[in-house]
Amino acid sequence: MKKVFLTVIGLAAMQLAWAQHKVSYLRAADSYYKQADYYSASMYYEKYLAVNTKSPAKDGYSPYTAPGGTTKPAPSADEVLAAYQLGDSYRHLHDYEKAAPLFAKVVAADSSRFPLAAYYYGESLRSLARYDAAEAAFKDFLSRYDKQDTYSTAAAQELRNLPFIREQLQKKEQSDYHIRKASAALNAGGASYAPVWAGDQLLYTSTKESNYTNRIYLAKDTVAVTARAGVPQTTKTHQGAISISADGNVMYLTQWTTADAKKSAAIYTSRKEGDKWSEPVKLDAMINVAGANAQQPFIMPDGRHLLFASDRAGGLGGYDLWSAELDASGKPLSVQNLGPAINTSSDEEAPFFHPASGTLVFASNGRTGMGGFDLYYAKGNLTKWDTPVNFGYPVNDVKDDMYFFSRSKSEYILEDAWFSSDRSAECCLELFSLHLAPPPPPVKEEPVVAVTPPPTLADTILNAPANTAITMQEIYYELNEFILTPASHPALDKLVALLKDHPQMEIEISAHTDNTGSAAYNQQLSEKRALNCVAYLVEKGIDKQRLQYKGYGATKPVAPNTNPDGTDNPEGRRLNRRIELRILKQ
Repeated sequence: MKKVFLTVIGLAAMQLAWAQHKVSYLRAADSYYKQADYYSASMYYEKYLAVNTKSPAKDGYSPYTAPGGTTKPAPSADEVLAAYQLGDSYRHLHDYEKAAPLFAKVVAADSSRFPLAAYYYGESLRSLARYDAAEAAFKDFLSRYDKQDTYSTAAAQELRNLPFIREQLQKKEQSDYHIRKASAALNAGGASYAPVWAGDQLLYTSTKESNYTNRIYLAKDTVAVTARAGVPQTTKTHQGAISISADGNVMYLTQWTTADAKKSAAIYTSRKEGDKWSEPVKLDAMINVAGANAQQPFIMPDGRHLLFASDRAGGLGGYDLWSAELDASGKPLSVQNLGPAINTSSDEEAPFFHPASGTLVFASNGRTGMGGFDLYYAKGNLTKWDTPVNFGYPVNDVKDDMYFFSRSKSEYILEDAWFSSDRSAECCLELFSLHLAPPPPPVKEEPVVAVTPPPTLADTILNAPANTAITMQEIYYELNEFILTPASHPALDKLVALLKDHPQMEIEISAHTDNTGSAAYNQQLSEKRALNCVAYLVEKGIDKQRLQYKGYGATKPVAPNTNPDGTDNPEGRRLNRRIELRILKQ
């Protein structure tokens, strides 16, 4: 009898401890959720839903399993609410793999109490490339949802997006796009987004040092990163997207705080002071309207117009893109909406203007696209814009793509670009580089005449005098990279065959760059490129004693990098970026 009594007491104590843990976990989770600290909220909701379970579900914690693993007839109201808010936390963190099963279970348990769970379920499925299931989920949501609001509009837009997604994924010219995720040093955990190039330095925003505080970082190249960019920042303040004036001395930046799950964002300016920046100063109420958010500034090349996103009154809905005219001191004189040609009833954000092509690029979730935020472009100026065009796949993906920046000095905006996307991440935006070679110039049709076949590579090499530089055609590298692309292999394979046919021949491979970037960086890049060519030849069986390599950086141009008037000369730069071969011994 005593043993039975002690057992009952022990079980009661365990049950009380379990209940106390649940209450404390739920209280902490709800508090973090209200503060929009979704990372911390997700951890405590998981603890709340998993207390006393032996093996949480692989795809996220289930509110349907009782302590010890016994299946309940139905979850409690608190458990369903916790599951919904856990799914919503994962949604805000862009972790759709964990969000989807939670929303599915909430829909099954209590769709009337949580009508938006069905919408978020469809959104998560689309982000996971489960298009047929996403289509069914959105249709189910619209069949249950009797309101005409932003969610019903968004669900209808999602259904229009799905055929566009399927069409884009069938495009045949995808191999022309070279899209690469930035190095692990840049994408070092958390979010990394909003890339901006100032000369040869990359500035961007990241939460790398914590799970939710956004800070501005500086990368002197795409591998090594400084700890911070030197912009003063208080403890509870986040810093986001920036823009740098043409002279490099003024930074426009987003700063915001969050209280009771409400974001309060405004645009500030900071001035260059040596290697650091001055204390940010908030722009006046003409831009930072009380009660509204202003963010994601972009200063136009003339320094007299500032583009930005805001949810202020007078727009078409959500975040719109606006333009502010500035005086010589940077004080706003007037503000105007970019109008219905650009803005929709949903969100338009992260503006960028490419002066060489006269192109506005921005992110929107209110137009037919791949889903989430897509990147769009529109030709024109501040008084008139053409109809925006979706960049399409693979520039856009089924998750969020935004914060575009082009370094191209020519009209080909995708020749050298960077952007942010969460396409390959469990959560959060990451940095990507993008290169699309400009199309070749149109070929003028000439009368067909008999011509002598051009000399082969072997003919050129064998007929060249000793120590003569021979430019190797069709040797390609990604921008600012030294790894050979597969398109380079055929030309190098011809050289391998020639060297095997002439076993006494010895050669030198040299690499050259244009003058973009520092001399030290170009020297190092050229040496690595030349060495990479030699390594390929050795791998194919050529004795390394017959091969030498050398990098010349930008010291031996064969064409001017700039025109006489000081403007950029893209063709000259292209000619200067080359691989050369010299015969050392025939």
